[in-house]
Amino acid sequence: MNDLKDLSYEIAYAELEQIVRQLEEATLTLDISVTLFERGRLLAAHCQTLLDAAELRVVQIDDPV
Repeated sequence: MNDLKDLSYEIAYAELEQIVRQLEEATLTLDISVTLFERGRLLAAHCQTLLDAAELRVVQIDDPV
């Protein structure tokens, strides 16, 4: 599941939460930890992009032309 563009916010956020839990366990190898961290950063950026888009939509709806 490397293609983030098709992930909904909810799915991306759930995967990010899972990664955080795995990293907090601290039983992973350094290589796996780095790979998970990189995926987490991508997921966090994707979630932020989706939140920004949703906020823009709300502002546009709330701001009469």
